[in-house]
Amino acid sequence: MSSAAKPNAALRRALRDILLFGVCGGLLITLLKLTEYRFLVVEHSVEIYGGLIAAIFAALGIWLGLTLTRKKVQPSLPFTGPFTPDERRISDLGITPRELEILGLIAAGLSNREIADRLFVSENTVKTHSSRLFDKLGARRRTQAVQLGKQAHLIP
Repeated sequence: MSSAAKPNAALRRALRDILLFGVCGGLLITLLKLTEYRFLVVEHSVEIYGGLIAAIFAALGIWLGLTLTRKKVQPSLPFTGPFTPDERRISDLGITPRELEILGLIAAGLSNREIADRLFVSENTVKTHSSRLFDKLGARRRTQAVQLGKQAHLIP
């Protein structure tokens, strides 16, 4: 054998021994930990399961408490000043000022009789204006007329 081959063989043998001892040590530590774990689980299984159940219920209680007590954030609309109806849309639909006034009172929740009393007209006049307004908006009900009026920016 040459002198260069001796150090390589010694180096390989040393690396093999280190690797073998490392793997054996790792297997031994794993075996000891597994034995310790089994002993722990067998001896204290009731406490471990009780602790796990307590941790699950504590986490569930915290989550439920945060969910139920969370304040609901209402989306805020940017303040643009006082409401002004869309005049172009009013003229396109052919809505008269009286019909627009009646739409606003319907949106306020007043009945036909209350609207008539407030405007000093008969109840039949209010019904006539309402039916013409519903035709112009394409609505069948008072609530639908209010919704369409808000969407068209006729009322606030």
